[in-house]
Amino acid sequence: MPVDIMLTVVATTMIQSLFGAGVLLFGTPLLLLFGHGFVEVLVVLLPISIGINLLQIIKHHVHIDFAFYRNVLILTLPPIALFLFLVTHARINISLLIGVFLLFIACKEYSASIAKMLDRMMAFEKTYFLLMGIVHGVSNLGGSLLTALVHHKHYEKDAARVTVAASYATFAAVQLLTLWLFSAQQIDLSINHTAVYLLVGMLVFMLSDEMLYNALDRAKYQRFFAAFLAVSGLTLIVKSLN
Repeated sequence: MPVDIMLTVVATTMIQSLFGAGVLLFGTPLLLLFGHGFVEVLVVLLPISIGINLLQIIKHHVHIDFAFYRNVLILTLPPIALFLFLVTHARINISLLIGVFLLFIACKEYSASIAKMLDRMMAFEKTYFLLMGIVHGVSNLGGSLLTALVHHKHYEKDAARVTVAASYATFAAVQLLTLWLFSAQQIDLSINHTAVYLLVGMLVFMLSDEMLYNALDRAKYQRFFAAFLAVSGLTLIVKSLN
C-alpha cells in the first residue's frame, strides 16, 4: 500500500472535515505530482470523498441550501459527466488560472473593491455553475470554484460545510459512474486498498470533526475559509508550473 497515498488521504481528510472539500481538491494535484495517473487518482480519492461528505450530510442535512444544490444538479452535473468522458482521452491543465482566481477570492476579505468586483461576477450564477462543471470534469478541481462561491455567500459554518459536502458528494458520485461506464482506460481497483483508505479517512474525519471543527466559531471559520482558498490557489499555481 503506497505510503504517499496514505499520507495524502490523512492530510486532505483533515481539511475536508473543516470545509466539505479537500480530498479531491488537494489530493488530486499532490498524487499527480507523485507520479500517479489521473484515472488512478480519481478511483482512489472519489470513494473517500463521498464517504466523508455523507457523514457531514447526515450530521447537518437540515442546513443544506437546497436552492443552491438544485442548481448543482441541473447546471453542473451534465458538464462534469461530459467533460470527464472527454478528458479520459486528453488531459487539460487549467491549474494556473484557477489558482489565481482563488487567491483573488481570498483577498476579498481585505479589499472592498475586490468584494464589489466579485459581487458583479457572482451575479451570473447560472454561467458560474456551468463553468464549475466543466472545470471539475476536465481537472477534478471544480471544488475550488464551489468553495469560492459558498464562501462568497457568507453562510453560517454548518450551512457552508454541508452545502459544499452535498454538492461535492454528488460531483464524486457522477464521476465514479462516468468512469465505470465510459472510461477509455482500464481501471485497476483494489477493493482491499480502497476499503483501508476509506476507513482511515472516516476515522480521521471523526477525530478532526470533534477536535477542530467544533472549536471554530463563525468569525474564525470565515478567516480559515479565506486562508483555505488562498492555500488552494497557491497549490494549484505551483502544480501548474511543474
